[in-house]
Amino acid sequence: MTLMPVSELITTARPGGLGAFNVITLEHAEAIAGAAESAKLPVMLQLSENTVNYHGSIAPIALACLRIAADSTAAIAVHLDHATSFDLVRAAVDLGIRSVMYDGSTLDYTANVATTAEVARWCHDHGVFVEAELGEVGGKDGAHAPGVRTDPDEAVEFVATTGVDALAVAVGSSHAMHTRTAELDNDLISRLAAKVPVPLVLHGSSGVPDEGLRAAVEHGMTKINIATRLNVLATEAIRATLAGSSDLSDPRKYLKPARAAVQSEVEHLLHLLAA
Repeated sequence: MTLMPVSELITTARPGGLGAFNVITLEHAEAIAGAAESAKLPVMLQLSENTVNYHGSIAPIALACLRIAADSTAAIAVHLDHATSFDLVRAAVDLGIRSVMYDGSTLDYTANVATTAEVARWCHDHGVFVEAELGEVGGKDGAHAPGVRTDPDEAVEFVATTGVDALAVAVGSSHAMHTRTAELDNDLISRLAAKVPVPLVLHGSSGVPDEGLRAAVEHGMTKINIATRLNVLATEAIRATLAGSSDLSDPRKYLKPARAAVQSEVEHLLHLLAA
């Protein structure tokens, strides 16, 4: 199957939510694609700027994800997540990625609008789907710092001015949560969905329990980003495997159960979001 445009993935996923899962290693990508194939549901493979920095460059991990997606029987798109560099956006597009998230959330509102609009114009000229984020001035966690919420009227203005195709909004989640205790503001999600003319994206979804994710989709959230949850489960599987064999040194022996744990969770979440 060829790579599917994000707009088509969203249409395919509706009325459910579109699961978008972050890739750090090859095993992540294989597990996410395998889960989508088993569930027969669309999915997004996401590469963050932090992951690109970890690997030293974008090409090796991006090309691997693009090939896995192209060879899969599932409907898959590859997405660049939380890019703060225009150069990185260009590099991703040059490799064949057709969906990017430009993150100007740590900039003040005026600078975020101006920079995001410039990125969006360039991306649209190259047939690329653009997600952006409306954030807190100077906040390390951007729009998802504790206590921050997205204003619906400001969100409408931001989308109209920048021309982005999707908007990450702050409704009670936070990045890198290891406990699933986040409580989302479903009333705010409903008000945002009623006013904002593009799909809404929930970042920090790892901290949201299953019932919260379902409610978010029912109230109007479209794309659900999950990263930390997968890493926690993969690491637990690795620890358990290594604890059972003190002389184990072959990475395949402990990465295989980690990959299986990620695939199982992604399949569960895809069914949850689609229900």
